[in-house]
Amino acid sequence: MRMIHTLAGVLLLIVVVGSILRTLVVPRGLYSALVHRLWRVLRTTLRWSALPFDTYRAQDRVQTWLAPLILVGMLAVWLGGMLVAYTLLLHGTSDLNWSVAFREAGSSLFTLGFASGERLHLSAIDFLAAASGPLVIALQIAYLPTLYAAYQRRETEVTLLQSRAGEPAWGPELLARQSLVDTETALPQLYRDWERLAADIGESHSNYPVLLSFRSPQPNRSWVVGLIAVMDAAALHLALCPRSAPPEARLLLRAGFTAMRDIGRSLRVDFDPDPDPDVPIRLTYTEYIGAVAMITAAGFPRERAVEEAWPHFHGWRVNYETVAYELARRSDAVPALWTGPRDFHAPVIPPARPTDRRPSNPPHPTLPPA
Repeated sequence: MRMIHTLAGVLLLIVVVGSILRTLVVPRGLYSALVHRLWRVLRTTLRWSALPFDTYRAQDRVQTWLAPLILVGMLAVWLGGMLVAYTLLLHGTSDLNWSVAFREAGSSLFTLGFASGERLHLSAIDFLAAASGPLVIALQIAYLPTLYAAYQRRETEVTLLQSRAGEPAWGPELLARQSLVDTETALPQLYRDWERLAADIGESHSNYPVLLSFRSPQPNRSWVVGLIAVMDAAALHLALCPRSAPPEARLLLRAGFTAMRDIGRSLRVDFDPDPDPDVPIRLTYTEYIGAVAMITAAGFPRERAVEEAWPHFHGWRVNYETVAYELARRSDAVPALWTGPRDFHAPVIPPARPTDRRPSNPPHPTLPPA
């Protein structure tokens, strides 16, 4: 039996170390079963705790705790797994009973001050345990600046988008606002900024999936809703204005759905990597017609008829709609227009447009005396 306990301890230690390296060290977007299971259990628990209030704001408040709970849970599971592994090793390689082996393993793992006297082979296990605890904690501490640096870069662009695309963001609203305030020339730079942000998000969120659980400071903002909005705006721009649309719109779309697919692969989301342009999408033609009418009324020019532009917009959106809707659902993003369903019941929130306030009779400046 003691040999079995020793082998079980070795295997458990290998599993725990592999999980730590996969999650914190290896920058390859490897699937972390621990992070996924913690996310699933904690997300479900938090979502159910907000059900009696039956509002999106309640869901947003409780889901704010998801990311810190996952981080604490990761550390607790790793240290707990190591504690059990070293207990098995000490019990299996000596005549120590379970309570003494557990106390010795815990003392070595958490206090760095215990040794097993003259028992050389047990002292080696104690020293290994004593080094493991601080090392895991140090890796977790070093992990946090990487997460918050990526979070800050992401949220800066999401906040800047609020004045351009509304809150929550919506692609047609982005085009309409630029037409209303005569800032269409700023769209190429916006597409460039979000192309770079999409690449950043694809790299950081696929390597560190816990970033998906970090919510924006404001409840009606979300990185995935913002990315969908900018991509929808670019797709509409290319479909309605094929000659005058900036080439940056095409580059943004490519970077956007590539980033979403990278994140989807790291989360094992099922999607078609090469969809047929004629595959049906969930956005309806009626919704598309209403959006085009809105941006046309705002002064956005059209080079194609609405009916002729639909297949082109459809062909762009089929590349990212499935994975975008799944990411919005999994991140419990604000229920914005054109972003798919959620796992909680809440009405879709349209973007709030500020009131256009202008003086009716602006006073003439007073001329200085001659």
